[in-house]
Parts: sequence; structure tokens; C-alpha cells
Amino acid sequence: MRMIDMHMHVKGAGVEWGWDHNDRIIEAADALGIEQIAVSIPVVRGMSTHDRVRECNDAVIDAMRQYEGRILGWCYVIPGQKQSLQEIDRCLDAGMIGIKLYNQYKIWDPAVHPVLEKAIDAGVPVLEHAGHATTRIFQDEQPNISDAADFVMAAHLYPECMLIEAHIGGGGDWEWSIKQLREAPSVYLDTSGSIIDERMIDMCVSELGAKRLLFGTDMTMEGGVGKVLAANLTKAQREMIFYRNWEAIVARRRRT
Repeated sequence: MRMIDMHMHVKGAGVEWGWDHNDRIIEAADALGIEQIAVSIPVVRGMSTHDRVRECNDAVIDAMRQYEGRILGWCYVIPGQKQSLQEIDRCLDAGMIGIKLYNQYKIWDPAVHPVLEKAIDAGVPVLEHAGHATTRIFQDEQPNISDAADFVMAAHLYPECMLIEAHIGGGGDWEWSIKQLREAPSVYLDTSGSIIDERMIDMCVSELGAKRLLFGTDMTMEGGVGKVLAANLTKAQREMIFYRNWEAIVARRRRT
């Protein structure tokens, strides 16, 4: 069965993601049967300069060229920076497939609105780092991380935006998150994350439907594949999650 990993990362711009070389990621994808990988290099601690953001995106563009046809790129930006909209244009012109946000602002924050509007105009998705904090340490480390309730708020403001809540298996209380997303049918959820609890994917499908799930690994490649294969799904549901839903999203891009 075809697989497209829509949430992954590569090494570059001085950022390490646990792999000694990007060739290893391609080798792992080959071994697992993953056809394409959509990657980003976000700045994960606090704010950063636009020059640093651009450096990270340049490294992704380099990986796209080096592994042409295998690696797709997400354009990472920090909302509120005056250059962010121009950076999105630059990255989309270079062939990137969407916008990646991290934890600098809640997804509904007014600072993010121009980015969401840009995504709507271009017809591209927005993937945001997310999680529902269950400990004080988690909350203190990432005070502005968006959880499912924040995505519901953003979806009510911009129902036409293709919002993707990242890594259901890597952001705290996943059962709470799934239940919250019932209130926002326009929001997608990706399956990635290092947590591989029993019936996680089954609950996603039963509560939200297979059409709202996207296959991702976020560095946990073997487990990311295994959790979908182990779920009690039909072949058609697995196809939706592994690649069909993603292809439908990519097909909505507006070409200029």
C-alpha cells in the first residue's frame, strides 16, 4: 500500500533531529515502503530572527533538490515577523507544499491571522505543532502551544483553512484532543508521535472519521507505520490515512 509521510524532519542549518545523515531517513523510508516525506526544520525554542528562519527553509529546499521526488518541503515561519508572508511566497515558489508553524503563538492568535489568510489564498495546508499539556513542566516549557480547543477556535474563525493538528501521539492527552476536534470538522489530525498507545488510531477513526486523518511519523518511522497497520481498519480506511487524504489536500493548491 502506498504511504506518504506528511510530518517529518531533516537535518540541516545546524539543527539535529536524531539522524546522523539525511540518507538514513531515505533508507528507512525505502525499508518501510514510504514513497514521499514532507519535512521541515522549525526553530523549537522561543522566538528567532527571520534570517534564522530563512536559513532553516533554505536547508529544506536543499534537501528537496538533493532527494528530488522523495522529499517535500514545509515552509516554516514565525507569525508576526514582517517578512513571514514574503517568505511563504518564496518557499511556495520553490516548490514547498504548505506552511509549518510551531509554538510561538496560539493558532487563533491575531498575529497568526495573516498567515492563515495567506494559506487560504494559496490553497495550501497549515501544519502546527500541538499538544494538550497534562503537567506543569510541559505547560511551563511551551506556554503558547496550541491544543485541540485552540484549533477549534481557529477553525471557527477560518473554516476554509486546511488546518492540521500535529502528532496526536506526541502531545499530551490524546483522548481529550480527539474529543475536542469533534467540534471542528474542517481540522485534520496527523497520526505521528512517539506515543503508540493501543486503540489510538481506532479512536481517531471512530470519533472523527478516516477522512480527517493523515499519516505522519515525526521521526518515529517504524512505530508510525505500525500503529496504522495495527489498528482495526478496512483497506479503504488505511488508504485514506496513508495517502489519499493527503493527495486530496495537495490537489487543492491554487497555481498562479
